[in-house]
Amino acid sequence: MEKQESNYNLIDWWKKVVFKNYANFEGRARRSEYWYFVLFNIILILPIYGLLIAGAVNGTESFSMLGLGVIVIVAIGLIVPTLAVSVRRLHDTNKSGLYYFIGFIPIAGPIIMLVFYCTEGDSGTNKYGADPKNSTLDFDFEQTNQPNS
Repeated sequence: MEKQESNYNLIDWWKKVVFKNYANFEGRARRSEYWYFVLFNIILILPIYGLLIAGAVNGTESFSMLGLGVIVIVAIGLIVPTLAVSVRRLHDTNKSGLYYFIGFIPIAGPIIMLVFYCTEGDSGTNKYGADPKNSTLDFDFEQTNQPNS
């Protein structure tokens, strides 16, 4: 039996984004899903940056190259789920995924995006789907909507 989202921890949220919704740009992502994913990525990348910096400080090129290689591999692997969860987070606030491009505007863009990502999502259904916080979504609708046989 699968955990309900109300019982998810940091790793569960990250696994949901990376494994269950890798390239899912439809629907909505609640704040918990987005911010736990971001936090886990920061925790994942910081030690690798430490390896890169340690190699640079000590003059050990092999540590620097190893750290750089791992960072590149992780970054490439996380591009799609990062875009997907960002678009779904925007959908939760009833905004199109195209708003993501506002983040490329120097100085103001990242601040505007931070506000969008921190804003509470719409309660109830919006044009992008049902409210992800609604606990009634934790069961399988297809099983409940099948005709009696």
